[in-house]
Amino acid sequence: MKNPLLIFGFASVLANAQAPAGYYNSANGLSGANLKTALSTIITNGHQDKGYSGLWTAYKTTDIDKNYENDGSILDIYSEKPTAIDPYKYTPVTNQCGTYSVEGNCYNREHIVPQSLFNESSPMVSDVHFIRATDGKVNGMRSNYPFGKVGTATFTSKNGSKLGNSTSSGYSGTVFEPIDEFKGDVARMIFYFVTRYQNKLSTFSTGNMLANSTFPGLQTWELNVLLAWHNQDPVSQAEINRNNASYTFQGNRNPFIDNPNYVNLIWGSGSTGGGTTNPGTPTGTNCVNETFETIPTASTASYLTRTWTNSGISWTATDARTDQTISSKAITVRNGALTSGNSANGIASLTVTTQLKFTGSNGTFNVKVNGTTVGTVPYNANTTTTTISNINISGNVVVTLENTSSSNRVAIDNLSWTCYSGTARQAQNLSSESSLDQNLLQISPNPISNNEIFVKGNTQNIHKAEIYNLQGKVVQTIDQPFKNNRNSIHIKNLQQGVYLLKLDQSTLKFIVK
Repeated sequence: MKNPLLIFGFASVLANAQAPAGYYNSANGLSGANLKTALSTIITNGHQDKGYSGLWTAYKTTDIDKNYENDGSILDIYSEKPTAIDPYKYTPVTNQCGTYSVEGNCYNREHIVPQSLFNESSPMVSDVHFIRATDGKVNGMRSNYPFGKVGTATFTSKNGSKLGNSTSSGYSGTVFEPIDEFKGDVARMIFYFVTRYQNKLSTFSTGNMLANSTFPGLQTWELNVLLAWHNQDPVSQAEINRNNASYTFQGNRNPFIDNPNYVNLIWGSGSTGGGTTNPGTPTGTNCVNETFETIPTASTASYLTRTWTNSGISWTATDARTDQTISSKAITVRNGALTSGNSANGIASLTVTTQLKFTGSNGTFNVKVNGTTVGTVPYNANTTTTTISNINISGNVVVTLENTSSSNRVAIDNLSWTCYSGTARQAQNLSSESSLDQNLLQISPNPISNNEIFVKGNTQNIHKAEIYNLQGKVVQTIDQPFKNNRNSIHIKNLQQGVYLLKLDQSTLKFIVK
């Protein structure tokens, strides 16, 4: 069984040997959105669409179990028990669905990214890199739900895969959670999808998982889940075998199996950003400028959910109308909020113009970044422009203006914010230090559980502990963490993901499952 590892690039040497010489040369030296685009070009070239029925042929070589039972049966991530006897087995030809009624009847074709999101169109509908041979019943139960961490399961497959309510930060709907052995596999298949088809994402439905933008291509909550899964479940030999067989069949590869560190370089602490601005955009540069000139015009006076895209950023306004103006077009929110899609390069300061329309009283919008309130914006009957400074959050951000009143109708215009990259560099520096510090101090067990970090080594002279996320933001500070001869640190509830623990001059990576 695979063990979680903390070194982001682990398995790169093994996996790199499988790709043809020079296959990724055009991606060398890139990061962020530029790297994602370069990889998209590489894996689009040579891709041969063999058709939906061709998947049955592919599975004879791509989805055969050579690493667990090694018995020629189908390797099904929804039924495989890595350390025990599988509940049932399928042969490639004789057990294809057909129809099914219970788990164990037959296997069919599971689109890890649901085909309903792209209207069953080609070549997506038949791309073997993200379509797995899985039990028909479990495939049906997973339906088109996104992947996430399940709280209370309403269905559990015979290998422990679960369907239920999400406990992943940022999403409370229904999600599907595979077993730990295959969480990284799922993550890397989805990373492949949003890279291979990045130029089509704006035409797809999001399904609470995708984003309608080239970069980052995923909704923030889902991206955080998949980054954690990628890091806690490194590339396996089974994935390498499948990638090689898929390349032989289809003519392209999954770059995140060949080079796992690409994930970190594009979406993690090694990323230099992307989206609508150039990678490496400095702090203070204008990142987003929304004038609302492209808002939908149908049913302008009705309070509806409005969605639109401008300059690569998607927007959603709930309980909103579009017939009011300030300088030109504006969005008017009543009992709702205005929320951006993912924007790279962080946020330093935000500026927005507001005006109370019709009747009502003075009030405020709560401004949230990635779900955390960073300030308020006042509104009244006059046209008011407000700037919130020193927000200073790097990496991918989602910005929300939430009306604190349920009845005031408030127009919003000329919303903009500047980039922020300062702490991203700090996170990279901390990450690079961590490999040296592993020799002195060690977190064990890792991933951690029960909101407690156990540290092995000499901790007697450590006076301060700080926890950073991978965007370099401090999420918790603990003074005198090891007083009374303790060897553990109690921490706040942290969402699933990878973090950095800085102990005076030492830095360690740890995972929250």
